[in-house]
Amino acid sequence: MKRVIVNVTPTVYPRFIEFLHFGIQSTGQKSHGPSRCFVLIKQSDSPGPRRARLGAGETGYPAPRGSPPNGGGEGPSTPGHTETSDGNGKGRRGMSVSEFENLLQQLAPSLTKEQTHYRKPIDPEQRLAVCLRFLSTGVSHRTIASSFRLGVSTVASIVSETCDALWHCLRDEHLPVPTEEMWRSTARRFHERWNFPNCLGAMDGKHIYIQAPANSGSLYFNYKGTFSVVLLALVDADYRFLVVDVGSYGSNSDGGIFANSVLGKALRDGTLNVPPPSELPGAPELGKVNHIIVADEAFPLKPYLLRPYPGRRLPTEKRIFNYRLSRARRISENVFGILSQRFRVFQRTLQVQPSVVDKVVKAACVLCNYLRPNGNDQNHATEDDHDCEQTLQGFEHCRGQRASEEAQNVRELYKEYFNSPAGEVTWQYDHVNHGLGNR
Repeated sequence: MKRVIVNVTPTVYPRFIEFLHFGIQSTGQKSHGPSRCFVLIKQSDSPGPRRARLGAGETGYPAPRGSPPNGGGEGPSTPGHTETSDGNGKGRRGMSVSEFENLLQQLAPSLTKEQTHYRKPIDPEQRLAVCLRFLSTGVSHRTIASSFRLGVSTVASIVSETCDALWHCLRDEHLPVPTEEMWRSTARRFHERWNFPNCLGAMDGKHIYIQAPANSGSLYFNYKGTFSVVLLALVDADYRFLVVDVGSYGSNSDGGIFANSVLGKALRDGTLNVPPPSELPGAPELGKVNHIIVADEAFPLKPYLLRPYPGRRLPTEKRIFNYRLSRARRISENVFGILSQRFRVFQRTLQVQPSVVDKVVKAACVLCNYLRPNGNDQNHATEDDHDCEQTLQGFEHCRGQRASEEAQNVRELYKEYFNSPAGEVTWQYDHVNHGLGNR
């Protein structure tokens, strides 16, 4: 047997990793039994021109017991600190070693199993690696089972249990129930960053494709001819989830999904700790105006929910309002794009039960917030970077619902404000004149 040394960019710290590996004979033949081999990995805190593919042990963590050095299946299994290109020369950041270790420390009590006389339990580190492999690649349980040398049913159980643990361990810190102070902070950030005052967030909904559950009939069959469950989300100005609602049947009408969701009912009943109406900056003559949520044409117009003016040949004032609302609302589209690019499980049809789909979606949303605690690590905040590539199917446009007079008055107040010296921005007229505000 030979000792293998792998060098990866300038040294930060060395770490020995021990894993089972076939012995390498001088003749090049594989021995019949496994023998122990040590690999010295030198890691770097800065991305290098190349990255060694070490399979399951890529990030400096122990490889799964009994796994070959290349991990089998489809490459890496744990999300080490990586820098890849998205085709436009922009880096797309993965999970760093320190983030993985911190996450493991929080989840270890929930993932640790009792040790018996029959066999040692699968350790929390490997359980988390299996779950993150599933979320980040979306490969089948059979492929992951082959890579980690586990049973298919074991992988399915690990994914379900770990996603549940991720949600329960992280939600209180990274996706808490919004308070009035959180709403005020969000409104302040929307005004500073996207020039939209009194905005509590941007809302959108997407269909998560699933395999048709047995004996479910047309319950999950949506208007696009696929089977799905619905994710309804409210996001802040820094590309973070504020509220998520998942689990509605894909066959429900899009307007009915919002009206019957926990988020829709809480907004309607006023139980979300929303701040009272306040004056718009620099425009006391308009009086106190409701704090609102911005959305697209898939949602109805409400006193607390703004949607664009319908139609194409609109007056300049309405086109300016539509542009300003679209500029704030596109944050929700970007967040879903980031979600599907970071967790590519959403780019495939989920081959799990609907109850597990709910756990997977909630775990992915809370992990998105965990990986961007302050919203400072994203590359999608510029004026010209409009939409991230995303494959999730949106809602159908809402038609035929007449808005209340109160809701129309709220939209008129914002339209008047955005066309006044106090609320206008210098570039809005150029966008409208070039047809960008009426798309």
